[in-house]
Amino acid sequence: MAQSHEIDYRIFGEEMQYVEVELDPGETAIAEAGSFLMMEDGIQMATIFGDGTNQASGFMGKLFSAGKRLLTGESLFMTTYTNNGGGKARVSFASPYAGKIIPLNLMELDGKVIAQKDAFLCAAMGVSVGIELQRKLGTGIFGGEGFIMQKLEGDGMAFVHAGGFVKELELGVGETLRIDTGCVVAYTSRIDFDIEFIRGVKNMVFGGEGLFYAVLRGPGKVWIQSLPISRLAARIMQYGGMNRKEEGSILGSLGNILDGDS
Repeated sequence: MAQSHEIDYRIFGEEMQYVEVELDPGETAIAEAGSFLMMEDGIQMATIFGDGTNQASGFMGKLFSAGKRLLTGESLFMTTYTNNGGGKARVSFASPYAGKIIPLNLMELDGKVIAQKDAFLCAAMGVSVGIELQRKLGTGIFGGEGFIMQKLEGDGMAFVHAGGFVKELELGVGETLRIDTGCVVAYTSRIDFDIEFIRGVKNMVFGGEGLFYAVLRGPGKVWIQSLPISRLAARIMQYGGMNRKEEGSILGSLGNILDGDS
């Protein structure tokens, strides 16, 4: 029997998406603070410590659950949205930047998905949002997300967001995928996540892609993003600052004069 609330949903939009969750009377959704977009009459909002899965375990249990969220860079608090009305009601949550929202049915994914630290958006009440420590030293130091990632566990629906275009891949037993470390959004629990050093001095110095790949080995599912938020932020800083990268020394300077940058 499912322990999480069984919610229905619809995803709207293309580049700037939001997810609409439909709640039956008594059903609850949980979400990150700041992701709320809109809700219908009958839904009551409340703020809780942690993710709400251990609210009966006393103050220390709540504090421990909330403290784990600080390690992933999230707030101490989460927000619940409960349908206290007599009929169905809808609440919507928006992605914080351009990209895609990924629906994850944890019951069909062996009950566990590991995601980058800031990926979680919302979920059905009963889904646990915890931490996953990288077991390998090299993966933790050079893996792009550090030692700590988010762990989504349970048997309900959860939603994560990512930047740019999102691709879902199914890796067979022993099948390997090499990818930029920042482009890994999430993967199922049987995927082996490791780091590989890029061979060749020229590749390391002039390749412009860093020193390491993320190496994912099956079996399991992997979700990758084409535009990590860190890459987007770096480009905005690069082109918005005084030391703008030129496409060519003469034409680049001329372009800056023509568009008012000089």
